[in-house]
Amino acid sequence: MARVTFNEQRCKSCELCVSVCPQGIIFLADEINLKGFHPARVTEMDKCTGCAFCARMCPDQVIEVFAEGGKPVHA
Repeated sequence: MARVTFNEQRCKSCELCVSVCPQGIIFLADEINLKGFHPARVTEMDKCTGCAFCARMCPDQVIEVFAEGGKPVHA
């Protein structure tokens, strides 16, 4: 199963990753990070296909995508 991780403390809630996720599984958290933003998170990791659209779109490089088996996907 593919998975995606976010460095939530660096996320600035721009929502670009939310807009490009074809699975619609990324959302902004209710909690805020140390910078005062609502960081992006994945709701249903089992639906992640590892497409890395989110990571390519992120202007702050806070997203890492891993393919099945844990191999990093280069965005």
